[in-house]
Amino acid sequence: MKIIPIIGKVVGLSLVFFLSSVPASAQKLSVTKTTIDCGRTGYMMPITAEFEIKNKGLRHLTISEVRTDCGCTSVELPKKSLGPGEKFMLRVTYDARMLGHFQKQAAIYSNGSKAPVYVMMKGVVLAEWEDYSGNYPFTLGSLMTDMNHVEFDNVNKGDHPEVVINILNSTSERMQPNVLHLPSYLKALVIPETLESGQKGKVTLTLNSNNIHGMGLTQTSVYLASKLGEKVGTETELPVSVVLLPDMSTFDGAAKKFAPKMKLSASNLDFGQIDGKLKKTETITITNLGQSVLNISSLQMFTGGMKLTLGKRELHPGEETKLKVSVEPDQLLKARQKPRVLMITNDPDNAKVVLNINVR
Repeated sequence: MKIIPIIGKVVGLSLVFFLSSVPASAQKLSVTKTTIDCGRTGYMMPITAEFEIKNKGLRHLTISEVRTDCGCTSVELPKKSLGPGEKFMLRVTYDARMLGHFQKQAAIYSNGSKAPVYVMMKGVVLAEWEDYSGNYPFTLGSLMTDMNHVEFDNVNKGDHPEVVINILNSTSERMQPNVLHLPSYLKALVIPETLESGQKGKVTLTLNSNNIHGMGLTQTSVYLASKLGEKVGTETELPVSVVLLPDMSTFDGAAKKFAPKMKLSASNLDFGQIDGKLKKTETITITNLGQSVLNISSLQMFTGGMKLTLGKRELHPGEETKLKVSVEPDQLLKARQKPRVLMITNDPDNAKVVLNINVR
């Protein structure tokens, strides 16, 4: 009978120990990137860094104060309380009233730890400064670029087309740009090899179509790193698409009159305004008006967020089929490229057919 109280004491001590250990890990303030290089700005042209703050703990986290290291820096704190897993953006703005390089720090005080969590923004203030955002509207990691995806369109077997990406080092540090995870059919040349602060450069991607297997759409992602050894991630991702056309030489000359001929009821699908998660579906009728069998050898999507249903891929003369296109708004709105559907056929006049998907 005396064993029961002893067990109770052991359980009680374990519970006390557990509860006393919870606060140390119950709230944990995490910053995705503690140092942000804001690059270059002009004199008296305020510049802002955005830090992603997250509560990685199990309880609500409360931010009591954010202190900056000088009066020239201001902070925008959208909220002071974070639930488990919740995050927000902390904006720190420097007024840029002194020329030259700057490093500004802010300390975040919370109940997640006894010591504050520090974030830092850095950059350089110039007397003469040019805004490149119009010519370089995209940011891949630390580099500004004039494109955030690459398309090699209408490629024939044996072609070696090139795409040139203009890049800019808008940071305050020297860079060594390089392209990572290149597939066998792509080569990259970066000129110059080193970019000083504010310097422009070019990345040339060259396609070897002989190393592409299969007609139609081939997609991959390469990564534009700002220095050697940099880890790849979504911030530096550069999607690449290749459309390889079939050989239509069999329908040259008089043979063309016996070729299949595709007719579409529409080449553009307008889904209108898409909100929320409601799926929408549109239908296109495909008819073979030619003299031989129409073969739809490839049916692909340039982006995710769509579902395709084709009645049949082979149509005899006079036959028709239905293509249903469904869009899922929550996925489609995340896509970088314009949503389109690609069809590769044996119609010499319509070897490549692109259906444009319009959403708002």
